Amino acid sequence: MELVTIDYVIIAVFFAAIVSIGIVASKRAGKNSKEFFLSGRNMPWWLLGFSMVATTFSTDTPNFVTNVVREDGVSGNWIWWAFLLTGLLTVFVYAKLWRRSSVTTDMEFYELRYGGKPAAFLRGFRAIYLGIGFNIIAMAAVSLAAIKIGQVMLGFSALEVIGVAGTITVIFSALGGFRGVLYTDFLLFFVAMGGAIGAAFYIVNMPEVGGLTAMLEHTNVHEKIDLLPRFDQPEALIGILIIPLAVQWWSAWYPGAEPGGGGYIAQRMLAARNENHAVGATFFFNIMHYALRPWPWIVVALASLVVYPDINSLQEAFPNVAQDKLGHDLAYSAMLTHLPAGLLGLVLASLGAAYMSTISTHLNWGSSYIVNDFYQQHVNNKASEKELVFAGRFSTILLMVASSGLALILQDAKQLFEIILMFGAGTGLIFLLRWFWWRINAWSEIVAMFASGTISLLIHFTPLGASLFGAQNIDGQIVTAGVFPEWAQYPFVVAITTVCWVATTLFTTPEKSTTLYRFYQKTQPGGPGWKKVRANAKQDGETIVTSKKSWNLPYGVAATALGTVVVFGCLFATGNFIYGNIGTALWISFVVLVFGVALILIWRYMKRKLI
Repeated sequence: MELVTIDYVIIAVFFAAIVSIGIVASKRAGKNSKEFFLSGRNMPWWLLGFSMVATTFSTDTPNFVTNVVREDGVSGNWIWWAFLLTGLLTVFVYAKLWRRSSVTTDMEFYELRYGGKPAAFLRGFRAIYLGIGFNIIAMAAVSLAAIKIGQVMLGFSALEVIGVAGTITVIFSALGGFRGVLYTDFLLFFVAMGGAIGAAFYIVNMPEVGGLTAMLEHTNVHEKIDLLPRFDQPEALIGILIIPLAVQWWSAWYPGAEPGGGGYIAQRMLAARNENHAVGATFFFNIMHYALRPWPWIVVALASLVVYPDINSLQEAFPNVAQDKLGHDLAYSAMLTHLPAGLLGLVLASLGAAYMSTISTHLNWGSSYIVNDFYQQHVNNKASEKELVFAGRFSTILLMVASSGLALILQDAKQLFEIILMFGAGTGLIFLLRWFWWRINAWSEIVAMFASGTISLLIHFTPLGASLFGAQNIDGQIVTAGVFPEWAQYPFVVAITTVCWVATTLFTTPEKSTTLYRFYQKTQPGGPGWKKVRANAKQDGETIVTSKKSWNLPYGVAATALGTVVVFGCLFATGNFIYGNIGTALWISFVVLVFGVALILIWRYMKRKLI
C-alpha cells in the first residue's frame, strides 16, 4: 500500500489544523488552572457532547470491536453495550448532582463528601492510582492500536508511529489545555466518523467481499451477525449478555463508563454552563456512542472474516508485523490497506483524529488529577496559578512518555479491557450509593478499592485463579478444571468486594455531621437515605434543605428505563436496516418513537417539578 499526493495533502492539512487550534487556544488556557482544566465552566452541551463522543472513539476502539466480532460475533459487544445503563443513570440522575458540586475534578469530590485524613488520603491516592496508573494503561492501549495501524498500513516501526502521532498530540494538549481539547474534538469527530463510514462503504463493496448481501450470507460471517447470543449456548449467553446486564454495568469502574459518572465524563459535566447543559451533553453522548457509531466498525469486522478468516491469513498477508502484535484486532487495519487513494488519506486522517482526541483527553484529565488533587494538596499548597499551569503542561508530557513506553510491550486491546474491568469490579455500587446513603464513608471506598485490586491480582497472577476458575492454554483449550465456571470470575470479585466495603461501612465511624450537612446543602441529593441527617440538622438548627421540589431519583430511574429502550432500539433498528430486515427495523423504529415521546414528557416534568 502506497500513499499518493492527495493522501499526503489531506493528512498534512488535518495535522496543521489540529496544531493551529492548540496554539490559538493556548492564550486563554494559560490564564489559570480553571481555564486549563475546565475552560471556565462555560461550555455548551453540544460541544461537550461531541467531545465525549470523539474522546471515546480512539484508535483502539475499532480494533477492540473487530476483535470481539471476530471471536464472539456481533453479540459479543454486550460486554460494553451494557454500560449504557450506567451512562443513562448519569444523564437523568447524576449529571445535575455533579454540576451542583462545583468541584474541579471528581477526585476533589472526596473532600466534599467525606472529611478528615481518610478523605485526604483517598483523594491523593486515587489521583495517582487513576491519573497515572490506570490512565497510562488506557493511553497505552490507544497507542498500541496506533502502532498496529502504522505497521500494517504504512510499514512504520512502533517508535516512528509513537514519535510522530504522540509528539503532535502532546504539543496541542500541553498548549491548548481543556479548551483546546474541546475545540479539536469537534473537528476530530467529523473527520473520524467520515473516515469510518467511508471505509465501511468501500470495503463491503470490494470484489473480495462481494457486497452487503453476499457478505452476510458468507459461511464465515453468517453465524457472527446475531445481535443477541444464542440461547442454546449457555456459557456464551451468561458471559456475554447476562453478567454484563445483571452485574457488570452497576458494579464495574471503567474509564468513560463509571457508575454515577466520573473521570473525563465528569470533567465535561463540570465544565458545562449549567445543569441542563450537563444533562444534554451526556444524553447526546450515549445515543451516539451506543446506538450509531459502532456499526461502521462492525461492518468492516464482518468483512474481514471473508478476506482474512483467521490469524494465519493475517500473518501471511503482513509478514513484517511483529509476532507479539498479532491478534484478531489487527484485521481492522488490514482491511483498510485495500482503500483507494484519497479515501485512504481521509481514513488515515480519521484514525489520527481518533488517536489524538482520546490521548489529548486522557492527558488533560490525568494532568488535572496530578496537579489539582496531588501536587496542590500534598506538594505545594501555595502554588501560584502560573505554577499550576506549568505543572499541568509538564505532567502532560510525562504521561505521554510513560504511556508510549508501555504501549511498546503490549499485545492486544481486549486484554487491557478485561484487566481494567476486573480491577474495578465491585466498586461501582459505592459510586452510585454515596450520593444517596449518608452512612457511606471514606473507609468504605478505601476498602473497596484495595479489596477489588487485591482479589483481581490473586485471580489473574497466582495459582488461586486456576484452582477456582480453571486454566486455558494459548488456544483457549481448558487444561485445568476449576471449582467454578470461567464466567463466574467477575461476579466472584464483585461479591467479595461488596461484602468487604459494606461491612466496613457498618463497623466504622460515620462522617461528622458538619461534613454531611455541607455536602447535602451543596448538592441537594434528597431521598430516604438522608432522612437521619435532615432530622439531625433540624435539631441542630441547621438549614440544609434549600428546595421544596420532590426527590428526582424514582423519575430518573424511570427515564433511564425509557432511554434504554430508545437507545438500544436505535441500535437494533440500525442493525436490522443494514441486515436488510426492513420490516423488523420499521417496527423497532415505531417502538423507539413511542418510548421517545414518553421520555420527552417525563424529562419535561423532571425539569419543572423535581430537584
